Amino acid sequence: MAAPKADHGMRVLIGSAYFESHRGGIEIVAGRLARELQRQGAEVTWFATGDTPPPDRSSGCGASLPISAWNMTERRFGVPLPLPGPAGVAAIWRAVRAADAVLLHDSLYPTNVVAMLAARWHRKPVVLAQHIAAIPYRNPVLRLIMSLANAVIARPMLASADQVVFISAAVAEHFSHVPFKSRPRLIFNGVDTDMFGLPPAGFDKGRARTSLGLPGDGPVVVFVGRFVEKKGLRLIERLARRRPDLTFALAGWGPIDPGRWQLTNVHVLSNLQGPSLAPLYQSSDVFILPSIGEGLPLVLQEALACGLPVICGRETAAADPDAGALIEGVEIEGADADAVAAALAARIDRILADEAKARDAARARHAYVLAHYSWAEAARAYLSIMTNLMGSTPISIRGKRL
Repeated sequence: MAAPKADHGMRVLIGSAYFESHRGGIEIVAGRLARELQRQGAEVTWFATGDTPPPDRSSGCGASLPISAWNMTERRFGVPLPLPGPAGVAAIWRAVRAADAVLLHDSLYPTNVVAMLAARWHRKPVVLAQHIAAIPYRNPVLRLIMSLANAVIARPMLASADQVVFISAAVAEHFSHVPFKSRPRLIFNGVDTDMFGLPPAGFDKGRARTSLGLPGDGPVVVFVGRFVEKKGLRLIERLARRRPDLTFALAGWGPIDPGRWQLTNVHVLSNLQGPSLAPLYQSSDVFILPSIGEGLPLVLQEALACGLPVICGRETAAADPDAGALIEGVEIEGADADAVAAALAARIDRILADEAKARDAARARHAYVLAHYSWAEAARAYLSIMTNLMGSTPISIRGKRL
């Protein structure tokens, strides 16, 4: 059923560090929400750094505002904190002034900090969607910087927002002591179930694998995400060395190059995104995401929609408490890497051995996604929040109270 259009033509300014062509989870979420808000009647402008191309008008995202910024921290360390220059700051300031409401995706990005300051100056309501919590980097310098950034930037940003939205219960718990202006909301991201679903009738798993450059038979473990430390790439390397009998399909890109591992059972797929990811999920046997500091990653939701068994960190598995029975959680943070690799291997073996229940379990995962993760409902919730902040007639809302 199509969502009704909003009749107020609210001018919504969306802010994220990058555009969706950057292929990170947060910016893909920002793009999907931009499309759905635009479809429901809002006039959307999306600002982000122009490190990768912005979407054009035909994408349905509304207007795009690329911001010039210095992006060296991501290129050198895999830490996405683009710093805008004077021209970028001025452009954000003007965009906030022209908006009715501001929707920011995550608190630590310097571009979003500028937008928050501009919104306070121009007295524009701000909704801040917080996707991630603390990231316990192995590098002690990065770990200290992250801790200081959360204390000095993230918490004040969350306290300043008119409404905070968490996309995961785990992230909400991490920031539970922030003195919020209003009670935070928990609104899960949606999933495009027209794109990501159970394998269609007549689906040939072997042929799909071959088209992706993967072996036609044998178990395939799939990872989708950026190739950075927080995603658990070092754990996947240990696991792949331990289990040469498993094929590992790694879809993504980043400063870590799995090709350097020189493992014949590891296949890197760097050009898949959107629709081209669906056959990879559907032809794989297990989805693995041994990351830390996550909320509820979109790729995990997509894997569930395709019926895949999911193994992830225990904190990530708790992101949606109602989905706990569908997700295998493993203790990752602070644990010995070899012990984690052994635990991951044991979970994979248990899943692969339970073939009798595989089909029913896949249907249950897909059904859960259909019932709980909707882009249309998420957009309606955000629109309702912004409408209420502006003092207009509220729209009915489906979001959970924390």
